[in-house]
Formats: sequence, C-alpha cells, structure tokens
Amino acid sequence: MGFNCGIVGLPNVGKSTLFNALTATVAAQAANYPFCTIEPNIGRVAVPDSRLEVLAKIEKSAKITPTALEFVDIAGLVRGAAKGEGLGNQFLANIREVDAIVHVLRCFKNDDVAHVEGSVDPIRDAETVETELMLADLETAQKRVPNLLKRARGGDRSAAAELSLFEPILEALESGQPARNAVQKGREEAIRRLNLLTTKPVLYVCNVEENAAAVGNDQSARVAAMARGQGAGHVVISAAIEAEVAQLPGDERGEFLAGLGLADSGLDRVIRAGYDLLGLVTYFTAGPKETRAWTITRGTRAPQAAGAIHGDFERGFIACETVAYADYVEFGGQAGARDAGKLRIEGRDYIVQDGDVLLFRFNV
Repeated sequence: MGFNCGIVGLPNVGKSTLFNALTATVAAQAANYPFCTIEPNIGRVAVPDSRLEVLAKIEKSAKITPTALEFVDIAGLVRGAAKGEGLGNQFLANIREVDAIVHVLRCFKNDDVAHVEGSVDPIRDAETVETELMLADLETAQKRVPNLLKRARGGDRSAAAELSLFEPILEALESGQPARNAVQKGREEAIRRLNLLTTKPVLYVCNVEENAAAVGNDQSARVAAMARGQGAGHVVISAAIEAEVAQLPGDERGEFLAGLGLADSGLDRVIRAGYDLLGLVTYFTAGPKETRAWTITRGTRAPQAAGAIHGDFERGFIACETVAYADYVEFGGQAGARDAGKLRIEGRDYIVQDGDVLLFRFNV
C-alpha cells in the first residue's frame, strides 16, 4: 500500500523546511522567495513504530524493516493558480497525483520572512488554496458533464453512472463548495477514481514559532476549529524545531524534544494523523531473518493484505496464521501464543486488524 502525501501551501509558509525535516535531506531548496521548488521533490521516510523493536527482540531477528511513507514537496500555490498563475497548471497537476494533501499553514510572525499576501492569516491562506483547487475541479466538471450527458442520452450506461456522480459535484462547486461536500455515502471509491482535487483528504499542518510548538497559539487554534468543521485533520508543529531535530543523532532527539516540552517529533504526529486521515493500519511479519511492517487500508481482507507482500501470496492464498500484537508479546511469540490458544487460522473473509502478526499459507 502506497502512502503518498503532497505538501502544499502558499510560498514561504515552511513547506520545504518541513519536507527537509521529514526526509532528513536537503533535497528541497528552502529559500525565501516563491517558486524555488519548481519540480516536485519526493522523499521516502520510514514510519517509526516501537512495536517493531519488541517483535524483533522476541524473534531475535537479524533485520528490521519498517514501512515507508512518501512525501512530495509541491511548489507554492498563489491566487490565480487555476488559471496558470505562478506555474499553477503544473503545480495543480502534481497535486492531482497524490493520495492526500498536507496543507502547511503559516501561524507565526517573522518580519525577516516575506508573506506573499502581506500578513499572517492562516484561514485566509487556506481559503486561497482551497479556492484554486475548487476552480480547477470546476473546470474539470464543466468539461466532463456535457459529454457525459450526451452519451447517457444515447444509452451509454457507464456514462450515465459517471454523470450521476458528477452532477451533484458540479452543483456543489458552482455554489462555492468543495467536491467532498457532495460525496454520496457508499460511493466514496467511485468518487475517488474521478481524481478531483477537492475530494482528497486534507491534513492541516500549523507551522508555529518555536515557543508555541508544544501548545500552539491563537492562529493554530483558529485552524483547529476550521479543521473540525471540515472533518479534516490538523497537527501543530514548528518546522524550525523539526529541522534541528533532523540534524541530531537518534539517541539525542528524545532529550532535545523533552527539553522543549514535546513528547515526540512532528514527523511522528504527521504520520499518525496521516494514518487516521487515510484509514491505514499496520500488520507485521516476524521471524529470525526479518521483522517487517506492512501498511494496508483499514478493512482490507487477508488475501489482499498478503498481496502487499507479493502478488503470488494473494493469488495462491489459503489461510493466515494470526496473532494479535498484545498476545504475541505476552506469550513470547507464535509458539507461545499457539499453546495459549491465542493463534487463529483465518480465511479469505478475515479483515486484518492493526497490529496483527501474520504468517500466510499459500500455494501457486
């Protein structure tokens, strides 16, 4: 299962600084002027999960392999992006390719860092970007609906089905509402395949000054209220702190964060919020050679979960030996869990749960 998040926002809000911190690279040029990121920068980061170390210790694994996330640093949007302003068409196309949007909002004041709108107002900035995305979706819908209508009237059933998805979306967009407000219950997957910008899940990242990283500030509180109203996620971070943390040795990071009143890094919080946003869960495979984490969508059945490892596992799926993480730890591994009656043999209809430790049986 891929996990692909596009980092978006206006210029100079901290997108590239956050990207550099998340990926611990300097692949994205963090500069104090718009459009310094012309091509999207892509970084893959390991998902921190303390359960991996515990399982590996039980199995005496030679190798630990976490699952990974992909972040795409997309250059700053400005007003008029939907009409091509500021290389807008290219940037909108890049957003279209990601699974979720991480929308960085500037919630700090700094006279040394210019703001493209002239003042700090994260709600206004969020509305600016949302408007550009809605205008792009409106253009897409207005182009698609007439053709679908013509085909549907000619008896094309697939066109009629797609038209039934687009018509309420077009109505919403024309009234100034994002397409997600018109998603019909039970048709979420069909809507997702339309690949509209404003149906993608959104995580707002409030970039605050360093002394507000632990509790936020008035501006981040406004964003939190907005996110709750939209059913979106939100996280408060200080990109400046994250940049410092990224340069520290791993064994020094916890102490540094604790000194700032932070229990964990911004990366950890972004990942957890992202998992919730996309409905992702993690299962594990464990043994002497390797303990490994795998990411799947919540609700995935066992054969499809096996397919995350290899297509042959899904095609030849027979069953899976399943132990919940807590039981695996309590009874010291698979053998102990089996002796305690905690190992289950699950079939094709089993929905894999977060933390399951699985051993697949297959035949191809």
